[in-house]
Amino acid sequence: MIEHAILLSAGQGSRMLPLTVDRPKCLIEFSGRSLLSWQIEMLARGGVRRIDVVTGFMTDMVDEAIAAIRDPRVEIRTRFNPFYKVADNLGSCWIARDVMHDDFLILNGDTLVSEKIVARVQQDNDWPIAVTVDVKDGYDSDDMKVVREGDRLMRIGKTLGADETNAESIGFLAFRGEGAALFRNAVRAAMRTPEGVQHWYLKVIDSLAPTGKVGTVSIEGLGWAEVDFLNDIEIATDLTDQWAAGDT
Repeated sequence: MIEHAILLSAGQGSRMLPLTVDRPKCLIEFSGRSLLSWQIEMLARGGVRRIDVVTGFMTDMVDEAIAAIRDPRVEIRTRFNPFYKVADNLGSCWIARDVMHDDFLILNGDTLVSEKIVARVQQDNDWPIAVTVDVKDGYDSDDMKVVREGDRLMRIGKTLGADETNAESIGFLAFRGEGAALFRNAVRAAMRTPEGVQHWYLKVIDSLAPTGKVGTVSIEGLGWAEVDFLNDIEIATDLTDQWAAGDT
């Protein structure tokens, strides 16, 4: 059981304007709870006991929201990313690198995952790094596309060709055993390059794929939603309405 999770919640979510004028994307409400609150709830149900939330845009508001959470199942801490405006989410991973020891999970701050998905990711597997993937009929330019052979991840990135893509990353990863150090050291090395701040952390995962240490976990058929554009609101709300009604 992995008891530690890192939430990457530093961004404003500019593609969600005007909803994010006065609050970060992670605090948009769905079915009476914020996106962040739903994430914490589902992770806690899945056995996570410690959560580090990387903040950035309107960090004081996120700090206040987290301080108001009274949940004995989890200990929640925040880590401020001071360069969230100029760095992509690799920078947020760099901010949290000192807690990337032992086994841990990373969840993108705009991804809603069900209790069943957390349970699936918590199942033991042989991969030091496991990327959670879904499968669908076609993939567009905004999908984080994945090429896999069996369960092994071969490539990951938005610019992969649709003809070679056979899955998409949902932004939920597990690191076990040597995977933690592999990722931590790769993040450190990438951030020492001139272009490091411009990269997604999944570019680091792509660079580690040739090691044979990166696998995939399929959650095909289970409920999740990415909140990236305004037209995602309806889909995400339908999902959280089900959760609020007790179907997780």
